[in-house]
Amino acid sequence: MPRPCKYRTVHGEISVRFFKPQGVPMRDLQGLTLGVDGLEALRLADAEGLEHAAAAEMMGISRPTFSRLLASARATTATALSRGWAIRIEGGAVAPAAQGTGENALPPVGGGRGRGLRRRRGHCGRAGAAVPLADAPEFQEEEDDDAQS
Repeated sequence: MPRPCKYRTVHGEISVRFFKPQGVPMRDLQGLTLGVDGLEALRLADAEGLEHAAAAEMMGISRPTFSRLLASARATTATALSRGWAIRIEGGAVAPAAQGTGENALPPVGGGRGRGLRRRRGHCGRAGAAVPLADAPEFQEEEDDDAQS
């Protein structure tokens, strides 16, 4: 039986859950999913400029785990930006910073990714890496503001 995924501490609330290219309706886009823990790793390393050891300590994970998480988040973001795809931010084994990561921690948001789904070489180059976002229920009645201008 694999070891359960350790909760990652996330500092702050995420106000935006989707990013997309301007002027393209959501029904015409493909997209990738970026975990909340991956976004937190990007924020700590790139926006805050923390070293991996300090950022890993803030998230409550090891430095090698932080490095793998950051590499995966950077690859996902770069692939979506270079191909003009949308980015959906959700999932990951995360707990708010106020709750901590002990026995009383909150359950994971959206479920964690087990060890069997580690990123492998060539992951982002596969044709099936993107998912169509037009089928998602949150886009069925939503109008695209960018297409009207």
